Amino acid sequence: MPVVPLQQLVADIADALAAADRSGANHKSFQPGIGPFGEAEAVRAVITHLKTTQSETYGAAIIKRTPDLLIPGRWAVELKIVRPYGDNGKPAEHWSQNVLHPYEGNTSSIGDCLKLLASGLNERKAVVIIGYEHSPALVPVEPALRSFELVAREVTQIDLSPRVEALRQGLIHSVHQQLRVFGYEVLGRLRADI
Repeated sequence: MPVVPLQQLVADIADALAAADRSGANHKSFQPGIGPFGEAEAVRAVITHLKTTQSETYGAAIIKRTPDLLIPGRWAVELKIVRPYGDNGKPAEHWSQNVLHPYEGNTSSIGDCLKLLASGLNERKAVVIIGYEHSPALVPVEPALRSFELVAREVTQIDLSPRVEALRQGLIHSVHQQLRVFGYEVLGRLRADI
């Protein structure tokens, strides 16, 4: 079966998160909506929706420790969440570190890229960043994504595909009102001596 293109994978993840949001599900004692979900809970919501609605494409997908989401023979996907604001509407401190720390073994998206490259997995590798914003954004996640791309390329010498993005608006949470899902295929290292 052919590999789902990255653009479609990102759109499918965005659709799955939007569907979980519409269900009114909530995480712990936070407001209803997908925005406050932690990474593990968001991955579970995505895989549950995709297995139900697109079983031919995603029926074999599994949640793992590395990668977060494995679609055997197709994609090894690491996901990360960025939220400039918390559930309570207050600015979130250190939210951008989820994508920027350029160290192997770190849990940032940069660390995830390095982990995928060292994994030995035969599947295509992708990093997917899930961003939540007000609508319109009070603090846009875009500058953090551009910084991620720059650090990946210039500091850690990671070769990423061009960014693909899916936007879903009208979320039910009062703070996390829109969802932006960004995807990058992790292609390799630009220099072998790093």
